[in-house]
Amino acid sequence: MTDKELREIRRRFRPEKNNILNIRGCVVNADRTDFLEFNQPIAASSAEESEKLLGIMKKAISGGVGTNLLDIEFASRQPTEDEHHKLLMALRSSELRDEGLLKTFYKAVAESVKIDGGFAILLAEDKYDVFSYSADGEKDESSEVFNYIICCVCPIKPLNTGLYFREYDSTFRSFDPHAMLAAPELGFMFPCFDDRSTNIYNALFYTRDVSDSHPEFISNIFNVEKIQSSTEQKENFSSCLKETLNEDCDFEVMRSVHGQISEMVKEHKDSKTPEPLTLSKEKLKTVLEYCGASAQKVEQFGNKFEEQFGKEKEIAPKAIVDVKKFEVVTPDVSIKVNPERTDLVSTQIINGVKYILIKASDGVEVNGISVDIK
Repeated sequence: MTDKELREIRRRFRPEKNNILNIRGCVVNADRTDFLEFNQPIAASSAEESEKLLGIMKKAISGGVGTNLLDIEFASRQPTEDEHHKLLMALRSSELRDEGLLKTFYKAVAESVKIDGGFAILLAEDKYDVFSYSADGEKDESSEVFNYIICCVCPIKPLNTGLYFREYDSTFRSFDPHAMLAAPELGFMFPCFDDRSTNIYNALFYTRDVSDSHPEFISNIFNVEKIQSSTEQKENFSSCLKETLNEDCDFEVMRSVHGQISEMVKEHKDSKTPEPLTLSKEKLKTVLEYCGASAQKVEQFGNKFEEQFGKEKEIAPKAIVDVKKFEVVTPDVSIKVNPERTDLVSTQIINGVKYILIKASDGVEVNGISVDIK
């Protein structure tokens, strides 16, 4: 899904924009032994309640593709043969009204989630009339109805003590223990909205923690092999560079790699190409060639990349490089640099001692106080 398509679906999660009739789900206790099911109609909720519920569901498609949002691609055989895919398709077509399907799904999720304490499973089903647009921007007739489900898994946070202000007698009173619904730890949308159309071969998975891809959940719900989290992709990319370049993996090379990928991101943004930018093995080999790596080491990098990611894998730039940040770190010092001014930083060996040098002009501050350099 492109960023534009994501924004189009995100706009659905307003009380006046969607066709979500109710929020189905269950609350699971910490021991996974008790399932308290609920069916909350949106129309019967207050405006504040419905807005907050829809806001929680919207979290399942928040963040960026390649970081918080990971693409799940089903094997081509699954839509007709795989029970996991059949369950998702049946939930969608039943409009979340089949109690037996819901119980099966709740159990599968409860067995797959690693969350301390209790949690809630929330499900919503929506139908989106997808309109096309004419060349002058006018809305044409609907091209199809995009029918999809959203799932969120939210921790339950206990509120055991506290005081509230009672207006009618102007006093503070203690309140009874309550449980608060926290933001989702994980979730998904099925199917995907690709090319503004239904793609039953893909799902979009959400994780709040970019270092955790929840492999058990992905395996048990989608029957897909483990996919790498954003943090794992960054670590594996770093490993590819370090093990390939060895002693040539110096400051200048890393600055050049950061600059090259940042420039690719900028050019892609300026081109207004709707498809998200991805980096293949060949594109990254070209980056290394530009940075001065030898042909042998470029080829070694390609082989290492295949080992870490797979032969045809393409990764999102934001998963491996933060184009908005350039940071140099030692065990005792951390230096944050404007990515557009990395030229101000250099390295040098003076009398056998390694130094990181920062070119400074006016505007130097220490603890918020302007200082002179003498």
